[in-house]
Amino acid sequence: MKFRSEEISSVIQREVEQFAPEVTRSEVGTVLEVGDGIARVHGLSGVMAGEMVAFKNGAKGIALNLEEASVGVIVLGEYTQIEEGDEVVATGQLLRVPVGDALIGRVVNPLGEPLDNAGPIVTSLSRAIESPAAGIAERQPVDEPLQTGIKAIDAMIPIGRGQRQLIIGDRKTGKTAIAIDAILNQKGTGVICVYVAIAQKESTTAGLVDILRRHGAMDYTIVVASGASDPAPLQYIAPYAGCAMAEYFMYEQGKPTLCIYDDLSKQAVAYREVSLLLRRPAGREAYPGDIFYAHSRLLERSAKLANRYVIVPESTKPESVGEESGVNKKVYVGVPGAEEAAHDLKANYPQGHKVVKTPTSGGSMTALPIIETLEGEVSAYIPTNVISITDGQIYLQPDLFFAGVRPAIDVGISVSRVGGKAQIGAIRKVAGGLRLDLAAFRELEAFAQLGTDLDKATQAQLDRGYRMVELLKQPQYRPLSAIDQAMSIYAGSAGALDDIPVREVQRFEREFLEFVHASRPKLVEDLTREQKLTDAILADLKAALKDFKAGFRHAGQAAAPAVAAAKS
Repeated sequence: MKFRSEEISSVIQREVEQFAPEVTRSEVGTVLEVGDGIARVHGLSGVMAGEMVAFKNGAKGIALNLEEASVGVIVLGEYTQIEEGDEVVATGQLLRVPVGDALIGRVVNPLGEPLDNAGPIVTSLSRAIESPAAGIAERQPVDEPLQTGIKAIDAMIPIGRGQRQLIIGDRKTGKTAIAIDAILNQKGTGVICVYVAIAQKESTTAGLVDILRRHGAMDYTIVVASGASDPAPLQYIAPYAGCAMAEYFMYEQGKPTLCIYDDLSKQAVAYREVSLLLRRPAGREAYPGDIFYAHSRLLERSAKLANRYVIVPESTKPESVGEESGVNKKVYVGVPGAEEAAHDLKANYPQGHKVVKTPTSGGSMTALPIIETLEGEVSAYIPTNVISITDGQIYLQPDLFFAGVRPAIDVGISVSRVGGKAQIGAIRKVAGGLRLDLAAFRELEAFAQLGTDLDKATQAQLDRGYRMVELLKQPQYRPLSAIDQAMSIYAGSAGALDDIPVREVQRFEREFLEFVHASRPKLVEDLTREQKLTDAILADLKAALKDFKAGFRHAGQAAAPAVAAAKS
């Protein structure tokens, strides 16, 4: 093969002509000291607060303290390999984590690195762990239920998609159990779940992942795990990383998501540790002054995003609709936008056009933060902070838990600020006064313990209360559908359980639901379709309850007439 000199010279000449010198500038500093997950760095004079920096050994860090002579950096990960004098480079970026469908079903650390030995996570998408919350104009009212599958919650303290509902209580009172049941109940609903374990034992997190796998919930769940043995900086950023992973599905795919932060009191402790090591001034209970902001900027990112509408020709397929698809190049936002779009359609495009929602709009992120109290002290610093940020709380009472009432929800101070807007019509009708009735029952129960003689009406109210409490008990990891909940609560509120022994109430409920599904499929079908108790459905439900009760035989009771006749 011969080389032609003129070709080589022409290539060299072209490269010389196209050469453009590039000057790159990067901030480089030097480690002054390192220890306990904190590094003090000299020389990063232009670094920004919250900017990600890279150490010589490949570890990442975040610049938090910008002081006159040095920068305080929290090290994310292994810091024992960092030595005094090592170079530190400012990246010019905020910390980002991988996002996308590739993370579903995986267990990752707060940096998005896999922990489940299932291979690397292949995705080109990433998102900053800190991002601004959606503005008011970009939101719409919370009006779509997020069913937890737990009767006591869905009936009395309903949660809507886009809501922030706090789960609060002492240690070992069933807080995580409620959160896991909520995840299990999202099967088949299209909700993407993100469970963030903050400072949990690795064995505990592994057990929860195993439960999710056995119930098929990992098919739509991401687990972000920062163990109790991980450095405090990783525990601090874990909820922000989980939130960013959920935001991708909310903003980019228009999907509903559920984020569980278990628990934020441990994140507050990690942030306190980091702040004290950075020598920030200590405030109440040694927490830094911005601890409220640490939680508020996380929870404010939960939202129900507004639907966005466009006017398109009737032949347009829904999957091909985008914000640029509108025939008038206009996008209508939220509830007012829907009304305006309907008006414009009628006025300007009466024939052959329709109003459609863009598929990537209307996503939501529901947050279930968990807070652990000490000896029921709800008025402590961190609990009151998070209560003031959220849209309601579910308080779990230790006395109820140890008495066998599980979930141990104290209906007196548990509340949802969304209320009936987040319930289907059937549950709203049968459970309307349930919360007040149970609160009144608790007061009557305390009064009855004094040994005072009770009149007949008061005794009947007490008896009904005992049965309703028993009816609302629910085994762990067995969420109920909204339809089954409505039928079950109706049986109790209609008085069908008043003559059933308390110990037989749960068997009555279980067998009644089996009876309806087996012998009244049309009733279940109608209730599922209508989602409310119409007169016809109510009549069918009453007839089903009457027929079942005629054949129900509780312990110590002679065979019911209908059963005896059938046997003869």
